[in-house]
Amino acid sequence: MKSQITNALSDFFFEYETPRQVLVRNRKVGIVCRLIQAGVLAYIIGWVFIYEKGYQSTDKAVSSVYTKMKGVGYASINGDERIWDEVDYVFPPQGDSSFVVMTNYIITENQKIGKCPELQGTHNCSSNSDCEGGSFKRTGHGQMTGVCVAATKTCEVLAWCPVEDDHNIPNPAILMSAENYTLFIKNSVTFPIFGISRSNLVEGIDGEYISKCIHDPKDAPLCPIFRLGDIVKLSGFNFETIARVGGAIGIVIDWTCNLDVDVKHCRPKYNFHGLYGNAAETDKARASVGYNFRYAKHYLEDKVQMRTLLKVYGIRLDIIVQSLARKFDIIPTLTAIGSGVGIFGVATVVCDLVLLYLLPKRAFYKNMKFKSTDSHKQDPDSEACSTETEK
Repeated sequence: MKSQITNALSDFFFEYETPRQVLVRNRKVGIVCRLIQAGVLAYIIGWVFIYEKGYQSTDKAVSSVYTKMKGVGYASINGDERIWDEVDYVFPPQGDSSFVVMTNYIITENQKIGKCPELQGTHNCSSNSDCEGGSFKRTGHGQMTGVCVAATKTCEVLAWCPVEDDHNIPNPAILMSAENYTLFIKNSVTFPIFGISRSNLVEGIDGEYISKCIHDPKDAPLCPIFRLGDIVKLSGFNFETIARVGGAIGIVIDWTCNLDVDVKHCRPKYNFHGLYGNAAETDKARASVGYNFRYAKHYLEDKVQMRTLLKVYGIRLDIIVQSLARKFDIIPTLTAIGSGVGIFGVATVVCDLVLLYLLPKRAFYKNMKFKSTDSHKQDPDSEACSTETEK
């Protein structure tokens, strides 16, 4: 028993095994093998290294966005002239990455809490029994009092009176001058893994340049000042339509950087996408058109709480930052090479299958590849080996 253990340990430490290789001179199998190897090589070079950049590690940025709108709008309604500046038409005004620029509105002035009839066509009635006191309607403006107003044939409600009438949206939009408003975007990104920080105010973008430039995809692609009308056009919308009923546009700032070259080549690219609805569709084809919300300005008049209600139609701008930085790294490079070398084994497997199961001489090839032994008979090759060992 001790001798067997000693021999086993001796064989384990002092012997080396290598697989037996058979050289097969067969044109068909040779061509199949080389074609598979060429395909694997093309995959490794073309897909893994060139397209997927398998030799680089990646990082996504931490970013911040600051915005500022500028421009003055003019409106004249029934002879009442008014000027709108950025304090009036930007919601919220703090310079967030998502905000609304008002382009149209319906105003209801001098509202106060009281009792008044609903709009005609909203809650029609013929008697008080049609107006259940103390109840609310989903599309109503207040709590029903149980009274049917004979003059309007609608239910009386306790609400902010007079109630808003938003059936007729101004056409064209009141603030068509919004087309010439300008948007300034300041964006900073940091790639923490690589320790690189960049701003969209890249080399060559100074105060003098900003004071004169307007973004253009061809002539001024790095200018951070955008004309609102150009944003709408580049997103695929018609300004007159979107200004009347509102909509949403996404401004995508794309930071795709190869840090193996000079960092000054890491620059942003701006893309514009219409988010609400398809510009090619008609209004009747969509369930909900545009973008709007309500906004109220409260005040006191003779110690009575009053408000001015605005139903705001506007363009919502969502600024979205996308980022991906790449840089050479030896670890993913070796991993990609190792996986590629492993895939080369596919050629051997396929060719073995062809040799052993498909070719007419498969029995001959099988006999050459596999060597069968009889446990009760001594293999001549083994005897020869033993004799040489003893010598």
